[in-house]
Amino acid sequence: MNEKSVKDRGRWFGLVAISLGVAGIIVDATIVNVAIPSIIADLKVTATQTQWIQEAYTLVFASTLLVFGRLSDRFGRRNLFVLGMLIFVISSLTAAQANSGAFLIESRLIQGIGGAMMLPTSLSLLNSTFFGKERGIAFAIWGSTIGGAAALGPLIGGWLTTNLSWRWAFGINLPLGIIVITGAYLFVKESKGDIESGADYLGALLSVLTMGSLVYALIEGRSLGWWKSLEGDGLSVVPYFVAAFVIFLSLFIKIQIDRNRANKPVLLDLSLLSINSFRNGNIAAAIISLGEFGLIFALPLWLQNVRGQSAFDSGLILLALAIGSFVASGAGAGISSKLGAAKVVQVGIALELIGVLGIALLISPTVALWQIAFALFVYGMGVGLATAQLTGVILVDVPVERSGQASGMQSTSRQLGSALGIAILGTVLFSSFNSGLGESPMTEPLVKSAGALINTLPPESKALASEAFSSATSHSAFIAALFLFFGLLSTFSLGKSRSN
Repeated sequence: MNEKSVKDRGRWFGLVAISLGVAGIIVDATIVNVAIPSIIADLKVTATQTQWIQEAYTLVFASTLLVFGRLSDRFGRRNLFVLGMLIFVISSLTAAQANSGAFLIESRLIQGIGGAMMLPTSLSLLNSTFFGKERGIAFAIWGSTIGGAAALGPLIGGWLTTNLSWRWAFGINLPLGIIVITGAYLFVKESKGDIESGADYLGALLSVLTMGSLVYALIEGRSLGWWKSLEGDGLSVVPYFVAAFVIFLSLFIKIQIDRNRANKPVLLDLSLLSINSFRNGNIAAAIISLGEFGLIFALPLWLQNVRGQSAFDSGLILLALAIGSFVASGAGAGISSKLGAAKVVQVGIALELIGVLGIALLISPTVALWQIAFALFVYGMGVGLATAQLTGVILVDVPVERSGQASGMQSTSRQLGSALGIAILGTVLFSSFNSGLGESPMTEPLVKSAGALINTLPPESKALASEAFSSATSHSAFIAALFLFFGLLSTFSLGKSRSN
């Protein structure tokens, strides 16, 4: 075996390590979904805490992607990837030991930091390691990993929760981390981008504050009041956080424009936005992500609380999404060579839209679960087609030396949409559930338990509550479908992308 073939094989082993790392952080964003009912019962968490257990990870994840994408160019992409994996594993172990909802949320926040170090660096490592057709294959594997991992998370979490404990949903990250870190050091070559003195510390701080204030307002609006406080006659804190978001966003934009004009180090390199494929692809990614994975927050709750499925059985039903994603991603590269990446993205989003609309129309306390699984399969095929090809479209014209920051920006676009999507769909779910229950002594306890108390009700009350939760889940699905529709419209600005 010659030196070149050994080197080539090492690159593909490195891709496996990177993909496993990405799988870990994506699985962790969804693995808690099926474990939530057990966590609620064990730690006695409220509905708002339930949403924060989900959202804390995504919030920090989305808020710091730009920062770590930029840092990876300066200090080494592999170094930051491995450090992120280490932080992710340690915080996973603390989450597994949590004895309260608050401690679990804190651990999830730190997990988000580790994940944010890994996602943009994984993309920039691929961008600097693979070229030509091989880059397309690498992105396809990366993209199918995201789609498949998002659905495998509930299955893995369900099996661990049902057979061991919800704590193992976090503990499983220890062996995964050992494999990823070892593989990264053995097979992934270090790479850096432009080295420059100074850093945009204020931009980094403002980016975190901007995202944090907006997502906090969206999550807490339902429980604290959107305008007037639900606990008194005064003004709720939510409008203040919305105002803070507007102020922080305005300051962030102004500072980034000023620093770009002065040729100072920036968090957001505005010159990248002059690349049509990068600019339009990021806009599309943000809109699409609003509707892509928010629904996976609601479905496990519905499956377990309304249909009485175990955590593992819920994961099996959601596995249809992963199967669809793997089937489609395998065919994605061949279809792309004939139709072009932008067309494949459009076909994928159209399939996602059909699948989500199917769920919205079908879901009820008595629907056959194979019908939900089939809709998830169609949805998964759409994810498998759209995710990898959209990534390729976004980064195809970006110079390799700037791929760290570009990857951070595109990952931020996706996660910004994802964070807002989960916040909005979660708010729609619980607000609709509250409205559907009407004026009843059980309304507040049922909503606070995120529907977990439905199975404790007498038959007549259980039927009413099940119908209300099903209707609320349907409303969430319709909103997700609306986001996907606008996302589909936005992809028509992508045009044709060339191969790199």
